[in-house]
Amino acid sequence: MKLHYGWTVVAVGALMTCVGMGAVFSLPVFLQPITEQTGWTRAGVSSAMTLDFLAMGVAGFGWGALSDRFGPRIVVLVGALLLGLGLTLASRATSLLEFQLVYGVLVGIAAGSFFTPMMAAVSGWFIEHRGLAVSLVSAGLGVAPMTVSPIAGWLVTTLDWRTAQLIIGLAALVLLVPAALLVRRPPAAAEAGPAAGGTTADGTGLSVARALRSPQFIVLALTFFACCATHSGPIFHTVSYAISCGLPAMAAVSIYSVEGLAGLGGRVLFGLLADRLGVKSVIVGGLLVQALAAGSYLFVSQLVGFYSVAAVFGLAYGGVMPLYAALAREYFGQRILGTVFGAAAMVSSLGMALGPVVGGWIFDTFNAYDWLYIGSFAVGIGAAAIALAFPPLPSAEPRRLQPA
Repeated sequence: MKLHYGWTVVAVGALMTCVGMGAVFSLPVFLQPITEQTGWTRAGVSSAMTLDFLAMGVAGFGWGALSDRFGPRIVVLVGALLLGLGLTLASRATSLLEFQLVYGVLVGIAAGSFFTPMMAAVSGWFIEHRGLAVSLVSAGLGVAPMTVSPIAGWLVTTLDWRTAQLIIGLAALVLLVPAALLVRRPPAAAEAGPAAGGTTADGTGLSVARALRSPQFIVLALTFFACCATHSGPIFHTVSYAISCGLPAMAAVSIYSVEGLAGLGGRVLFGLLADRLGVKSVIVGGLLVQALAAGSYLFVSQLVGFYSVAAVFGLAYGGVMPLYAALAREYFGQRILGTVFGAAAMVSSLGMALGPVVGGWIFDTFNAYDWLYIGSFAVGIGAAAIALAFPPLPSAEPRRLQPA
């Protein structure tokens, strides 16, 4: 029964990350229609996504702590309601500031309720196949560009952007609220209870304060930050970059979908490799491939070239992202996983926040995206270098984390 319902939670988590995060990440599809119909600058609209990542990261830390205490179901249910409300209000915004606050803060807070609590919950349902399970939950992020983004692209070509965004918000409510009711805590966490005295599900008694001071957490958070800083700009701006190269809008959106499809495969592939070869080595290799792919966007201008680079880029960043949760579970155990992984995700959100606004500023300043991809390549190499400093996993040493 435990294993059976664990896979049900995996499926629900994949749906929630697909619909919830897909609704948020549809903003790149709306970028050009919004700027053309409102006169707002690309940097200004992109700043809403930057605020999104910041709010998502801070809220993810809080949502993760709440899920440790009260369970993930109530967290994702409240998040689903806030997401629908936020997207509806954003579609009615009459000024850039109003749009930035509603889309960037309210929607960001709502979106933060999905990834961290669901990744933490699924990690607790599995001992074997944990890497695959968390990768499948994260696969929802890969499916989103193949589903939500093309739907958004079709809507903005047939309707105005406000109506299109309203429809996406209402659809998110219809799909996510019932899904949230299917979420359950892992049995071990449920038995331990929210106030179980000082031992994790795997027997460790690590406190949150000690975990957040450990070198394991510091390296984990820094790697997560640099990884996200590498791919956030290319993810957000490649549709606009492809349009600036002369590609039609729907063809440019399809590049985003190719990234998502490749990311879906990458999540499954990297999850299987991590279960077989170890999480650290797979993360380091994936980060190197991600850096090379980000830099390769500089050398393409035709659709076939964009598809080729997007496939490699999506495979790499999609495969690496869910493995941080598996690594955190190995280091810190289940009892405080939502809080600790939420803290790491909060740091990573700062990296995600850089790409949209910096990319918008680069385009507004230079009327080109070259420096965005050069910078992404450099940061990506740095991410791989930081990942090499990961301390040994607890299974390879006594389960005792040393303070930094």
